[in-house]
Amino acid sequence: MKSGRLLGVGAALVLGAWVLSTRRAASYARLHPELRSPFVRFRSPPFSPGVVAVMGAMQARAKAPALPDGVEVEERRIPGPPGAPDVMVFVYRPPNLSANAAAILNIHGGGYVTGSAASYHPQSAAYARELGVVVVGVEYRLAPGTPFPGPLEDCYAALTWMAREAEALGIDPARIALVGDSAGGGLAAALAQLAHDRGEVRPAFQLLYYPMLDDRTALANTHDERGEFIWRPASNVLGWTSYLGCPPRLDSAPEYAAPARRESLEGLPPAWIGVGTLDLFCPEDREYARRLQQDGVPCEYVEVPGAYHAFERFAPDSAVARTFTASALNALRRGLELT
Repeated sequence: MKSGRLLGVGAALVLGAWVLSTRRAASYARLHPELRSPFVRFRSPPFSPGVVAVMGAMQARAKAPALPDGVEVEERRIPGPPGAPDVMVFVYRPPNLSANAAAILNIHGGGYVTGSAASYHPQSAAYARELGVVVVGVEYRLAPGTPFPGPLEDCYAALTWMAREAEALGIDPARIALVGDSAGGGLAAALAQLAHDRGEVRPAFQLLYYPMLDDRTALANTHDERGEFIWRPASNVLGWTSYLGCPPRLDSAPEYAAPARRESLEGLPPAWIGVGTLDLFCPEDREYARRLQQDGVPCEYVEVPGAYHAFERFAPDSAVARTFTASALNALRRGLELT
């Protein structure tokens, strides 16, 4: 009897592995041809507390990436939210910066639980050099050590600091764009809402790469074969649970925590939203773009067939990634009124 049960368990495991491998092969076949590589053939491990701890330790020991030639970066500590520690920011300036320049607040991704502004040196510096703007990268506190609203309030402190110090920074406070990817895109979207309601600063534009907007996605049982690459459903559950300080609930979430839950999007800054069709966030991003447009907010929505989460970072030299990045840069030029 015991051996029979063992054989049954073994057969179930084999069948399960076969189903997973078949599904994985089907997902791989749906990838954009330029994004198929040995790297994505392997199933990326979901985030867990242990994985996040290892990533944090590796991040702490990693050297900051090199900057492009000619871009200067300054590390600053600015006043944090009331009762909270100071916030570290990095200020990037290109050569020959014009007076009263436009600016970008760049908010890094990492599922709310990992990542750093320092690791985004190349991206922030590239914005400064290619667009001729001042870029501020914010080192917001991470969950679960600091759950909502701490990370968002750190970003708000950076935004209001940019506006207060506009003259010293050489920027036009009326031309500040909020830029973020993944969780950073979620924070940028929430920051646009928070800034609108508090009325101290009016960002000119929001650029959201595959933003993490809706905690209810973590409650879904199926995802239409999305989320097989890079950012998986289990990672999404961990990210939202860490950020909210409790598991997501279908009926409610704290105001500004999940931008997709906001009832009216009227009056928010114009936006660009880009995402791949195989990204777990594709449905929530598509719906948010639709609602922005419905509520009278100009929004350019770019959906890339067969692209996975953060594909332009993992395959930057592919034509599809270059086209995607060019679309974002052109949107920034228009949003910040750059010649």
